[in-house]
Amino acid sequence: MHPLRALGVYGVVVFAGGALLAPGLHWACQYGAARVPGWDALAQIPFHRIVNRSLLLLALLGLWPLLRSLRANSWTAVGLAGTGPRGRNLAVGLVLGFLTFACIAAPVLLAGARKLDFSHSLPWVLKCASSALGTAVAVACLEELLFRGAIFGALRRVYRWPAALVLSSAIYALVHFFEKPPQAAGITWTSGWVVLAQMFRGFVQLDHLVPGFFTLTFAGMILGLAYQRTGALYCPIGFHASWVFWLKIYGAMTDSQPGANVWFWGAGKLIDGWLALLVLGLVFVAAGCFFHPAKPVEQCRELNIKT
Repeated sequence: MHPLRALGVYGVVVFAGGALLAPGLHWACQYGAARVPGWDALAQIPFHRIVNRSLLLLALLGLWPLLRSLRANSWTAVGLAGTGPRGRNLAVGLVLGFLTFACIAAPVLLAGARKLDFSHSLPWVLKCASSALGTAVAVACLEELLFRGAIFGALRRVYRWPAALVLSSAIYALVHFFEKPPQAAGITWTSGWVVLAQMFRGFVQLDHLVPGFFTLTFAGMILGLAYQRTGALYCPIGFHASWVFWLKIYGAMTDSQPGANVWFWGAGKLIDGWLALLVLGLVFVAAGCFFHPAKPVEQCRELNIKT
């Protein structure tokens, strides 16, 4: 199947299927909460979160058929192999991710736009770090396999890889702007479609998209460049996991300060400030010099990549 057609079918299945599946999952949660001791919390899950989980579930289940339709039948084709040292590339990604985060967070803290909160107990901090670590590993592995391994990998078979890099990074940025909708009153088979439409409203709110969309696009381009130059996903996985981990810790361990210029410095997630856009733009330029030259011509031919 043509790569663009395969990606289109995958998107329709994930979003349309997620909207259809969500009400059933909601009723299953209600049924389990009423009949299984200790499952009371299931009844309290907001419906928009169930819609999110439905989309994620179908994205996971559809990933293997997507890769098969893209003829990604080897570990190399999906970015999980390569000629470089895997452990070193992963470690390099972890370190570079932290340094990038520090270049954004340190000026914010030094300027007093946010302040570290030392009032938390040690058990709370350890629990927060454990949760952040689990989230970082899961998000980095899944998103890198999907956005870099599958989507960027497919697009660079159709377009030259720089164009594929920009396009796949824009897609990566857009899917992070789902709006949190209000809690649905009554759940019917059409409720998933209603909530999905409300979630898409975040795509047309300029105050949410700018500069966050461009910041995440640069982030995706940095990760994609790391994949293109190293030939595998280990460095971008480390990069991505480090970002997610430290951003989770930063959001939990810092507080906003009165009068801070959030427009420039950003809020607890940092990407909504112009400082993050400036730093990641500079990091992308530096990454072009830091990472090794592009993959050998022989490997590009093997993967049918347009150079």
